[in-house]
Amino acid sequence: METVAGPVLSFSGLLRQFRTDARLTQEELAEAAGLSPRSVSDLERGINRTARKDTAVLLADALSLSGQVRLLFVAAARGRAPAADVLAARSDGAARGSAAVATRSLPRDIGSFTGREPELARLLGALADVTAGAGAPGICVIDGMAGVGKTTLAVHAAHRLAERFPDGQFFLPLHAHTPGQRPVGAADALASLLLTAGVAVQEIPPGVEARAGRWRDHVAGKKILLLLDDAAGHEQVRPLLPGTPGALVLVTSRRRLTALEDSAVISLGTLSAAEAAVLLTRLASRSDLCSERGVGAEIARLCGYLPLAIGMLARQLQHHPARTSAEFADSLAAARDRLAMMRAENLSVAAAFDLSYADLSEAQQRLFRRIGVTPGTDIDAYAVAALDDTSLENARTQLDELYDHHLITEPAPGRYLLHDLLREYARALADDDPEDSRAAAGRVVNYYAHVAASASQHVATWTTAGGRLPPTSPPASAPTLSSSGEANAWLESERPNLQAAVNYAATQRMPAHAVAIAAAMGGFLRARGHWDQAAEQYQTALIAAREAGDLFGQAGVLDELGLLQQLTNDYSAATATLAEAVELFMDLGDLPSQAYALNHLGLVRVDMGDYSAAAESHRQALALARDGGNRLAEAVSLIDLGLVQQMTGDYPAAIVSYESALPLAQSAGSTFDEADALCELGAVRRLTGDYPAAIACERQALELFRRLGDRLGQAWALDELGRVYQLTGDYPVAAACLSDAIELFRDLGDRHGQAKALNSLGELALRTSGDREAQSHHTQALAIACELGTPGEQARALEGIGRCLLHRDSAEAATHLRQALEIYQRIGAPEARHVQETLDSQGL
Repeated sequence: METVAGPVLSFSGLLRQFRTDARLTQEELAEAAGLSPRSVSDLERGINRTARKDTAVLLADALSLSGQVRLLFVAAARGRAPAADVLAARSDGAARGSAAVATRSLPRDIGSFTGREPELARLLGALADVTAGAGAPGICVIDGMAGVGKTTLAVHAAHRLAERFPDGQFFLPLHAHTPGQRPVGAADALASLLLTAGVAVQEIPPGVEARAGRWRDHVAGKKILLLLDDAAGHEQVRPLLPGTPGALVLVTSRRRLTALEDSAVISLGTLSAAEAAVLLTRLASRSDLCSERGVGAEIARLCGYLPLAIGMLARQLQHHPARTSAEFADSLAAARDRLAMMRAENLSVAAAFDLSYADLSEAQQRLFRRIGVTPGTDIDAYAVAALDDTSLENARTQLDELYDHHLITEPAPGRYLLHDLLREYARALADDDPEDSRAAAGRVVNYYAHVAASASQHVATWTTAGGRLPPTSPPASAPTLSSSGEANAWLESERPNLQAAVNYAATQRMPAHAVAIAAAMGGFLRARGHWDQAAEQYQTALIAAREAGDLFGQAGVLDELGLLQQLTNDYSAATATLAEAVELFMDLGDLPSQAYALNHLGLVRVDMGDYSAAAESHRQALALARDGGNRLAEAVSLIDLGLVQQMTGDYPAAIVSYESALPLAQSAGSTFDEADALCELGAVRRLTGDYPAAIACERQALELFRRLGDRLGQAWALDELGRVYQLTGDYPVAAACLSDAIELFRDLGDRHGQAKALNSLGELALRTSGDREAQSHHTQALAIACELGTPGEQARALEGIGRCLLHRDSAEAATHLRQALEIYQRIGAPEARHVQETLDSQGL
C-alpha cells in the first residue's frame, strides 16, 4: 500500500539552520565559502533546490562541517540524502561529546594573501612559546584600523599553524563591527564554542562563569588553536581563554586591548607600496597593471595601501574589462569622493569606517571630524587643544582614545596622523557643520601663528617682520620654547603644518596670520636651506597682505622675499623687491625696518660688485638705525658696512666696524649677529696676516652657528677656516674644513657659496695636489660665477686659473690674469694689486 509522505525538511531549510547556528549572515557565509551572496540566497529561498558538488563542498568548509555530518550535508545538497538525516547525524555527534572528531572550523584561507612576512614571523614566534609550555596559553592580539587585513592575516596564520594543534582549531566571530548585529556576549560565545566542540546542549550550564569553567575544563590539556575575530574589548575575550598550556589564542580587534594581560601584540599597518601593488595585480588579474608604467602603483597609492580598498577596486577592474587600468586610475585620482568608488555590491570602505566611528563618544566624534579639516599632515596635543578648544590634559586623553580605536596613528612620539582615507572620511563628516569646521581650523592656525612667532625670538630672522603677532588672543596652551634648540626642533617638526597653515590663512581671509607665520619662519628656513618653501610662503603671504591692504605686512614680506632672492642669486628681482620694501617702510615711518631693508639691498650690491652703491645703502641704514635707537639694527648695519670696507681693502675701517658691532649684538642678545661679526672679523684678520686671531674668531663663530643650528653660517665659517689653515700650512685641516663647507653649500642650494668654496679648494690644491686639479676647481667656480653674475668670484676664479697655467702656458695664463685684473679694477677690489704684481714679475 502506498503511503503519502508528510512535510520534510528541505535543503534550503537545512542550510538556513546551519548558517543561523554558526551565527553567520548570508553575506558572511558567501564570503567564507567564496560564493556570491546571491548563490546562498537562492539556495535558502529554494530557487535552486540543489547545489553542485563543488558548491556543496565549499559550503561545508565554510560551516566547518566534518565527518558523517559533512558527507550527509554534501549528499543532501545534491538531492541524494534527506536533510533530516543530516540533523540526526549532528545530534548523534553532539551526544557523543568528547568522542567527536576534532573540530576544524577555520574559514578558508585566501589564495591571494600578500606580504606580512614580519608579522607572520612574530606569530610563529608565539607558537614557539606555546610549544615550550611556558605555563599559560599563548595569546596574540592582532589589532589595526578597519580594512587593514587583520582577519585575513589571522586566518592565514591559523592555517599555517593548524597541524600543530591536532585537538582542534576553532573560529569564533565576535561581531564587534558587523552591520545590524550586536557584539556577541560572553555567555553566547561560550555556548557556541562548547557546541562546536561537541558538548551536548543539555550539558551546557547557564551563566558566564559556569560556561567559562565548562569550556576550560573541556579543553584542559588539549592542543587547540582558538581564533576570536573582531573583538570589542578585553571583557568579551577574557572568559573565552583556555586555562592551560598548549593552546594558542589569536584575537583580532579594531581596538588596542591594553587591559588583556600576557598577550603579544601585533599592530597591523597598511601594506607597503610594493606589497599593495602586487595584491592589486593578483586580485584584478589585469595584465595592463604591469605593462602600463606606474598605473598599478598609483591605484594602490590612491587606495592608501589599505587591503580592503585595494580588494574592492581590484574587483571593479576585474568586472570592467572594457576600461583600461590607466583610465581607472585617472578617474580615481580626479574623484571628489574617492570613498564612494571603493565599494563592492553592498560593502564599502566608508561603511567599514562608519562602524568604527560609531564606537566613539560624541566628544571623540567631534574631535575626529575636526582633525580631518586641520591644515597640515600630523598634529600634536597642543595643536589639538587649540583645535578642540579644550585643555591640554583633555586633548591628550581624547587623542589616546582615538589612538586606541586605531583611528589615528602615532608615527613619532606625541605626533598623531590620520590615514589618507580616514582623513577624507572625516572631512566628509565635517561638511555637515561647515561653521564648526572653519572655527576649529581657525583656532589651530592662530595657535601656529603665535607659537611660530615665539619660536622666532630664538632664531636669527634677519628682518623685523619675524616675531610680530597677529591681532588675536594667544592659545591657552602652548609648548615652552626657551632656547634656540627647542625653537628649531619645534619649527622643523611643524614645518609642513606651518606651510599648510599659511596657505589656509591666505585663502580663508586670515592675512595677518599668513604674514605672521611666513615671517616667523623666514630665518629658520633660510638657515636650514628650505628656500623653495620659504619662497612659496612669501608669495602666498604677500598676495594675502595686498588683498587685505596690509601695508606693513606687505613691506615685511617683501623684505623677507628680497633677502631670499639675494641668497638664491636672483639679483635683479632682489633689487626690485627690496627697493619696494624700503619705500613702504619709509612711508610707514618705520626706521629700523627701513634700515634692515637697506642693508639687504646693500648685500645684493656687494654680490653684484657695485661696492660704492652698497656702501651708500649701509651708511643710510646705519644712520636710520641710530636715529631709531635700535641697537641691533645698528650692529647689523656696522657688520654689513664692514663687509664693503673689507671688499675694497680698507681693512682698518672694517676692523673698527666689526669690533663696534660685536658688543651691540651681544647686548641685544643676537647670537647670530655676534657670530656673523666674528666670522667677518676673522676674514679681515686673515687678510691682514694675523692668522691666530683669524682662527680664534672663526672657531668662535662656528661654535655659535652650530649652537643656532644655522647651516649656512657654518658653511661661511668653515670656508674661512679652510682659507686661513692653508695659509698656515695645515693642509689636512684646511681640506677637511673646505670639504665640509662645500657639502653644506650644496645641500643648501647656495651656488654663490659653492663658487667661493670651489675657489678656496682650487687655491689649496695648487699648494698640495698640483695645478691641474686646482684648475679644475677654479673652472667649476668660474662657470657658476658667470651664470650668477657675481664678478668677485669670477675674478677670483680667473686669477686661480691664470696661476695654474703660469708654468704650462704663459700666454694663456696672462689672458686669464688680465681678465681677472680688469674685473678687480672695475669693482675696486684690492686683489688687483696682487694680480698686477704677478703679471709684472712674470714679464707678462
